[in-house]
Amino acid sequence: MTNCQIQLFVRIAETGSFTKAGQELNMTQPAVSRAVSALEAELDVTLFIRDRKKGLVLTDIGKRILILFRNILKEFENVQQEVAAEKGLEVGIIRIGIFPTASAVILPKIIRVIQERYPNLKFILHEGTIIQIKEWLVSRIIDLGLIIPPNDGLDIIPLYKEEMFVVFRDDHPLHSRSTIQLQDLDNEPMIFCKGGYDTFIFELFEKANITLNVKYAFQNVDIVLYMIHEGLGLAILPKLSLSTLPPNVITRSLDPLLFREINLAASSLNESSIAVNLFIKTITDLFPHTREIQ
Repeated sequence: MTNCQIQLFVRIAETGSFTKAGQELNMTQPAVSRAVSALEAELDVTLFIRDRKKGLVLTDIGKRILILFRNILKEFENVQQEVAAEKGLEVGIIRIGIFPTASAVILPKIIRVIQERYPNLKFILHEGTIIQIKEWLVSRIIDLGLIIPPNDGLDIIPLYKEEMFVVFRDDHPLHSRSTIQLQDLDNEPMIFCKGGYDTFIFELFEKANITLNVKYAFQNVDIVLYMIHEGLGLAILPKLSLSTLPPNVITRSLDPLLFREINLAASSLNESSIAVNLFIKTITDLFPHTREIQ
């Protein structure tokens, strides 16, 4: 079993294609097939099967080995980082999972500071929903991810909390209120922004014993805002999402104030590489723990 075989197996699993993985690693199709066959023969298991509908898929044992192989490749990277650190250099790759509002507001500042401090560090960014980010952490596709509670057994570092606002059109009957009680939203038509917001809001209404009337749900917060602009419902959204509002859309604080926590998560902080630890130090310097976004 070689480093090349392990890299190839991981890239095939992630691309779903022998051809694409071979192109990325400058290997011919016959060479890819031979390498996979040799790996399966050495392990004495079948790693891939071809499904008529899904194409190339991993077997159950293949899925378990994929996580182990990702860890092995990261250990190779750790060796390189340790050697570079001994020479006074900071090198390495950091794989980060982010959700849309975080990527728009937080990420550019982090990358700028990291590039200034550690120009040899590289980023691989994976943008998705909170649920996807947690899955990527467990399967070791990424090293770190920005998530919101619940933390699902992951190691976390609290970063900050942000206020949640009620958002609606300015001709709604609630427009004259300076603050909104949660009871005021009982059975109001609500527009959900999925990808981490929904569970938080469901639990909020359930605890308050208030009817949650979900009319629409979208992944994209801009769609939610323009649905509100058309008078199709209300939403509860975090401050990061509200830097630019469509015309005639207004916000109100909840009474009592409602905040959402955002955490930096890892499958295991104790196993973090030098590069990942440098990133963690930088991001916690920029966003002191549980600091409210201004």
